[in-house]
Amino acid sequence: MPTEDRRTRRTRRLLRDALVSLVLERGYSNVTVEDITERADLGRATFYSHYPDKDALLSRVVSDLLEELHARLLPLVPTSSVGFTGKPVLELFRHALEERDVYRVILRGEGDGRALQEFTDARTAAAAHVFQARAEHHGTSPRIDVEVLARAWVGEQIAVMRWWLEADPPRLSPEEVTGMLLDLSLRGRYWANGFDGVPPDRDEEIPAED
Repeated sequence: MPTEDRRTRRTRRLLRDALVSLVLERGYSNVTVEDITERADLGRATFYSHYPDKDALLSRVVSDLLEELHARLLPLVPTSSVGFTGKPVLELFRHALEERDVYRVILRGEGDGRALQEFTDARTAAAAHVFQARAEHHGTSPRIDVEVLARAWVGEQIAVMRWWLEADPPRLSPEEVTGMLLDLSLRGRYWANGFDGVPPDRDEEIPAED
């Protein structure tokens, strides 16, 4: 790899680490470009040669994280589309543990929630694709709109992951938390709350709004 490319990657890594550490310390709104360059020990001109502002840097942090995650999950997509293996969720939580600080910045909603929205939308689109492929493989039709199903699944993971990552160290291993989420997905909240048998039918349908 050319020296210039290595230098660029190193510079962007320094800026990323500086932004993440400062946001965790002070909150995104209280961090300036000058703060970032001072923490990274780089000049302001160097920052602006890579990013127009700190929002662009945060966006790059999120896109890089999603790209890394996609590369790790890609080999697991074929089996996930056939059945509920739990392997993609386990890989997600393992990745989150490795990149704990970046995930914490995103999941806290720093940057007016833009980073969290981008992460949520990307994970939802990926989940919806897997759910649709799984239904087609088994010749079934989802009983709930796939978009709702995907957003519920991803929202559940995000809520649990934020709680999980804020504990230092996390109280559960990636394997343990994945096992619980998989049980919840396969067996449902009725079972998870300690009840046995088949849940009782709803007494009445939820009325539609006019």
